[in-house]
Amino acid sequence: MAQSGTRNGVAEKIPASDLPQPVKVQRVRHTKIFINNEWHTSISGRTFPTRNPATGDIICEVQEADKEDVDKAVAAAKAAKEHGSVWRRMEPSRRGRLLHRLADLVERDRLLLATLETLDTGKPFLHAFFIDLEGSIKTLRYYAGWADKIHGKSVPVDEAFMCLTKHEPIGVCGAIIPWNFPLLMLMWKLAPALSCGNTVVIKPAEQTPLTALHIGSLIKEAEFPPGVVNIVPGFGSTAGAAVASHCGIDKVAFTGSTEVGQLVEEAAAKSNLKRVTLELGGKNPCIVFADCNLQLAVEEIQKGAFYNQGQCCTAASRVFVHEMIHAEFVRRSIENAKKIVIGDPLDPQTTHGPQIDQLQFDKIMDLIESGKKEGAKLEYGGGALDAKSLFIQPTIFSEVKDGMRIAKEE
Repeated sequence: MAQSGTRNGVAEKIPASDLPQPVKVQRVRHTKIFINNEWHTSISGRTFPTRNPATGDIICEVQEADKEDVDKAVAAAKAAKEHGSVWRRMEPSRRGRLLHRLADLVERDRLLLATLETLDTGKPFLHAFFIDLEGSIKTLRYYAGWADKIHGKSVPVDEAFMCLTKHEPIGVCGAIIPWNFPLLMLMWKLAPALSCGNTVVIKPAEQTPLTALHIGSLIKEAEFPPGVVNIVPGFGSTAGAAVASHCGIDKVAFTGSTEVGQLVEEAAAKSNLKRVTLELGGKNPCIVFADCNLQLAVEEIQKGAFYNQGQCCTAASRVFVHEMIHAEFVRRSIENAKKIVIGDPLDPQTTHGPQIDQLQFDKIMDLIESGKKEGAKLEYGGGALDAKSLFIQPTIFSEVKDGMRIAKEE
């Protein structure tokens, strides 16, 4: 039997016997705070559980970083980027080789990382393997190639003078990672920062810290200098807030909700006016014209809406369809949604997993109820798979008005 339906056709038409298989994880090895290439217990002594959203079971307990731990990580990152340090004196081409070495190690551990990502997020294993891991490896290799190609320019002024520009690292970069693509978003922040010679303090999402911590072990194995990469698992209100407001951090990058993004920007402004990059949410529209390939449009829009259980900041969950084809589009959308396989994310046949946690589950169910109450027509889904799980059926509404919550809220 062949597997099909994986996003963008990555695993389509591969015989089931040839598909990658998750590994058995008896015990998670890396659950501590990673600072200066060493593993540390939290200064407070506190830990927090990370759960498998598909089962509700606790996977392991992780050390909980707080402000004092962030201070320690920032001090290590600052020391690693000072003039005269190993990292600062390193030739750019060697930085590139280190990133390539890290990519090699991620490829080596690809099955384990995809399994950890599935256990921690609930996303289907094949999606994690073919999309998240492939994207992570390509990101590392892309920025490895940039490391020795970032340089300034000479600008002629007049006969007597010449202006030279020089690009230098910003310094210590703080990265606050979301839970929907924990490993891929980590690489999108880590790889460019390291390619340019910065040092990094990473705060993974409290729901999904495991792949980031495993990357810490690979950072050390790849022989990055101590302090270049530091990983502080903890909560947004404590560790995340400490990263955003820390005067020893020169730049912060955050991916997550608009509401928290506003808090990050405010904290950055009130501290040392650090540079900020925000990737926030939205309610993204798709427009379907009357002359489209109708079946292809249905399939691609449902990938955009339902991929990763709908937990994407670019999810195409708001659809405008030409009135000439509207009825047929709705009919085909319902038929296509019925083919989505909900179940154990480690099963290769599964294409739709659970929501990340109870908070997100409740938010989605509340939005579904608001759609019903405000007069939208529920065409398909709209319910939980069972009373005790975080699985929600793919849901389709028609007759939606622009003022309804389901048309406005992510």
